[in-house]
Amino acid sequence: MSKPVFSLQNITVTVGDNVRILDNLNFDIFDGDFITVLGTNGAGKSTLFNTIAGNLKIASGVLKHHDKNIANDSAVSRTDYIARVFQDPKMGTAPRMTVAENLLLAEKRGKKRTLHSRGLTKEKLAEYANITKVMGNNLDTRLQTATGNLSGGQRQALSFLMATRVKPELLLLDEHTAALDPKTSEQLMLATNEQVTKNKLTALMITHNLADALKYGNRLIILNAGKIVLDVRDSDKAALDDTQILKYFMA
Repeated sequence: MSKPVFSLQNITVTVGDNVRILDNLNFDIFDGDFITVLGTNGAGKSTLFNTIAGNLKIASGVLKHHDKNIANDSAVSRTDYIARVFQDPKMGTAPRMTVAENLLLAEKRGKKRTLHSRGLTKEKLAEYANITKVMGNNLDTRLQTATGNLSGGQRQALSFLMATRVKPELLLLDEHTAALDPKTSEQLMLATNEQVTKNKLTALMITHNLADALKYGNRLIILNAGKIVLDVRDSDKAALDDTQILKYFMA
């Protein structure tokens, strides 16, 4: 197997009176991995994402991006190669800007983030219509609509498209379908899987949905008390069922 794109080595994250949220965690992420992440509340899932994204400082350990230790790099600097979609549809988009303007802004990842209306040419709008149409929720008909006026599902779909407009080295999907109704959630999950697979994105996806965790991705990890208690991929993952997964939540 090739070298990991990201490597977490003996990572410990503490809060309060030295309470360990991540406990000497070791975890490698390889190019093309689509990893579903399970765990009970308080297991360390969000802490894992916040640590990778740079929103939380580690108490000890090494966090490598390729061969560089990025443990002390800022969250802002990591946005050059890490993108994130949050659970709340309101996060990740600018509400007063139109759908098209948000997509144009997303193309500036890793560059100076300025927005010029002249960038929204007829050709660019046609491109955005094609991009948004694949989400299957009529977002393509609302390119000139202020994002704050979209439905929750449309706004979350836009957040996903913005996060992947410039291919990130790592996409963090932080329960990105949890706030949506079941039909909209399923629709976005199908679109997510299609885009991640087609574009060969490297992604981690937190979910509480066992069916989604088993159905999607090539790899699955389960966190418990800040440690990874299960890490399976490919055929081993495909052989799992709900009963086998649930026993890790009983410990």
